[in-house]
Amino acid sequence: MKIGEIISNLRKDRKWSQTDLAEKTGISQVMVGKYERGDAAPSIDVAKNIADSFEVTLDYLVGDTTSISFDKKTLKRLEDLQAMDEGRRNTLFDLMDTYIRDSKTRQAYDS
Repeated sequence: MKIGEIISNLRKDRKWSQTDLAEKTGISQVMVGKYERGDAAPSIDVAKNIADSFEVTLDYLVGDTTSISFDKKTLKRLEDLQAMDEGRRNTLFDLMDTYIRDSKTRQAYDS
């Protein structure tokens, strides 16, 4: 997916108009339209402002990742988790694995 499609999808998911996005990023509505149509590409600084407005990573915005969009709170939590001592980190991973396994089991039985 190209950056224009991603911007458009993120904007529509949030039910923002092009004007809303323009106001949040300090760019013109005309430029938002050009980015979405692929008529222009945002500079790095503008792309960063757009990513920050949507609370996604720059990698996600430019289509450089195949993973789901992580909001900045989730990324901060992952950074904090990585900074923990190994014992606590492993305990949290065990807990997360338990919840993930239980969720997948419930989904399998609900299908």
